[in-house]
Amino acid sequence: MTVSLITLSKVQLAFGHHALLDGADFSILQGDRIGLIGRNGAGKSSLLKILDGRIEPDDGEVMRMNGLTVATVEQEPELDPQATVMEVLCGNYIEREDWQRPSIAGTLIDQLGLQGDARIEGLSGGTRKRVALARALADQPDLLLLDEPTNHLDFDGILWLQEKLLESRCTLVVITHDRRFLDEVANRIVELDRGQLYSFPGNFSQWQARKAEMLEAEAQQNSRFDKFLAQEEVWIRKGVEARRTRNEGRVRRLEQLRRERAARREQSGNVRMAVAEGARSGKLVAELENVSHRFGDRVIVRNLSTTIMRGDRIGLIGPNGAGKTTLLRIILGELKPDNGTVRHGTNLTVGYFDQMRSRLDENATLAETINPGSEWVEIGDQRKHVMSYLEDFLFPPARAQSPVSSLSGGERARLALARMFARPTNVLVLDEPTNDLDIETLELLEELIQDYSGTVLLVSHDRAFLDNVVTQTLVAEGEGVWGEYVGGYDDWLAQRKPRENEAPKPAAQAAPQARPAAAPTRPKSGRSRLSNWEAKELESLPDTIAEVEARQEALTTELSDPELYQKNPERATQIHEELAELEKKLEALFERWELLEAKRAES
Repeated sequence: MTVSLITLSKVQLAFGHHALLDGADFSILQGDRIGLIGRNGAGKSSLLKILDGRIEPDDGEVMRMNGLTVATVEQEPELDPQATVMEVLCGNYIEREDWQRPSIAGTLIDQLGLQGDARIEGLSGGTRKRVALARALADQPDLLLLDEPTNHLDFDGILWLQEKLLESRCTLVVITHDRRFLDEVANRIVELDRGQLYSFPGNFSQWQARKAEMLEAEAQQNSRFDKFLAQEEVWIRKGVEARRTRNEGRVRRLEQLRRERAARREQSGNVRMAVAEGARSGKLVAELENVSHRFGDRVIVRNLSTTIMRGDRIGLIGPNGAGKTTLLRIILGELKPDNGTVRHGTNLTVGYFDQMRSRLDENATLAETINPGSEWVEIGDQRKHVMSYLEDFLFPPARAQSPVSSLSGGERARLALARMFARPTNVLVLDEPTNDLDIETLELLEELIQDYSGTVLLVSHDRAFLDNVVTQTLVAEGEGVWGEYVGGYDDWLAQRKPRENEAPKPAAQAAPQARPAAAPTRPKSGRSRLSNWEAKELESLPDTIAEVEARQEALTTELSDPELYQKNPERATQIHEELAELEKKLEALFERWELLEAKRAES
C-alpha cells in the first residue's frame, strides 16, 4: 500500500496580489523522488516552506502523516560558523540517544574528503553546501527537501549527491535547474505553473516530451474555444434575433463562455534574448605559451600552451578551487602569469558575466544598470527603449526604477545577462551563468550562445549546458595541468584517462548519453594530406547536407498537422523514427565535413 506523507488540498498562497498557489492540490507519496520545476518567482521555494511547516498557507488544508520527519537544505544553508564539520553533522545525537550518528558522520566526512575538525567559517561556499547536504542525509528523514542543491557544487560533488540520493530511502522533493541531475534522480516531475501543480511520471526528458504534447493540445483547444465564442458573440450582437427567439439558454451559455475565457490561465511572458554583437575580432583571440601561475605553494597553471580562435566555444572544467576563474583572468589579460606569455588578437570587446554578480551596483536602478545616461538600447539593427528591453527579461516597467538590492537571485542573473547583452561584444565570458536561472531561461541562453558568431569562454558545472554549448574543453587535471579535449562534458568523459585507482570504464558506461566525439577543428601537424577522392567527397558534402535538411523540413511540416495524430498515428510514429535517423546522419555528415576541411587546411 502506498503511503501519503503530505497532502495539500485547495491551498492558497499569495504575496500581495501575486498568487503563488491558487487552489493547488498536491500529494507526496512514500518513495517519490520529485523534481519540482517552474519559472523563477513561481513560488517553488515557498512551496517547500509550506511542506516543512516554516509558513502556513493563506487558505486550504495541509495534511501530514503522523510522526513525519522532514529535513530541508536551502539554497544558502545557515551553519554555525564556529562549529566544526563533525559537530554540524553529529548535531544533538546525545540527546536523542542516536549512538550511530558519529559513525555515519565519519563515513560522510571521508566520502566528501572533509576535515572533521575544520571550522565552518573557513570553508568555501561549495564545501559548506556539501556539509549541509551531508547533515540532512545523516538525519535519515522520511522526507528530504532540497532547494537548488547543485549550486556551488563541482562535478564530483554532484555525482556524489546523485549516488547518495539514489541509495537513500528518503522520499525526495528537489528544486533544481540541472536537467541531467533531474534525469538521473527524479522518478516524477511536478511543475508549478501559474499557481497550479501538474504532475508527470518519469524524469525530466520524459516530462519535456509530454509537456510539448500538452501545450500543443492546449493551443488547439483554446483555438476551437475562441472560434466558438466569436460565433456566439456575433449572434448576440444581432440583438433582435436573440430577443425574438427568446433563446435564454443560449444567452446564459454565452455568459458562461465569457466567464471561462476570462478565467483562462494564460501563459506568462517569455524571456526574449538577443545579443548586441560588436565588430568581428581578429582571427586570433588569445595565444598562451608555456604559461605558469601559482598562489603561494599551490600551482594553478603549469606550462599551458593553447590557442583560442574566433568562434571557439570553450568550456573550463574542474573541481571547486582548481583555478578556473584565475585561468580566465589570465586568458583575458586581467592577470599577468608568473611565467610564459599571453598574446591577444585585435579588436576584442569582452562581455563578462561573473558568478557572484559582483559587477552589479546595488544602489543603481534597473534602468541605470542597463544603459547609464540613456533611455535607449541598440541591439544589432534594432533600437529599443530601456523599458521595453527590461520587459524582454520579464521586468515590468513599474520595476525599472527599483534598486538592484531589491532583486532575488534569479532576477539578478537575468539583469546581469540583460546588461551584458546590451553592449556590443565579440567575446562572451560566462562564469557559472546557470546558477539561479530557471530551465526555460537556460534553454533560451543556450540557443543564443549557439547562434553567437563571436568567441565564448564558459565556466559551468551544468553538464547538459556544457554539452549543448561548447565545442571544446579545458580541464583541470591536478597539479596545475590543464588538458584540452574536443566536444562537451560527455565527450571529455569518453576521452579522458582514468584517474589513479580508478578502473577504466567502457565508453558506454562512462558516458551513457555521449554523442560521437567531434573531429578536432585545428588538427595537429603530421596529419595526412587530403586525397583526390576526399576532395571530391568534400565538394559534394554541402549538397548532401542540403538534401537531408530539406527532407527534415518536409517531415517536420507533415508532423505539424494536428490531425495526423488522430487520423494516422502510425505515420506520426514513422516520421519521428525517420527524423531521429536523419538527425544522426546529419551529425555524421557535419563531422565528416569538419574533418575533411581540417585536412584541406593543413594540406
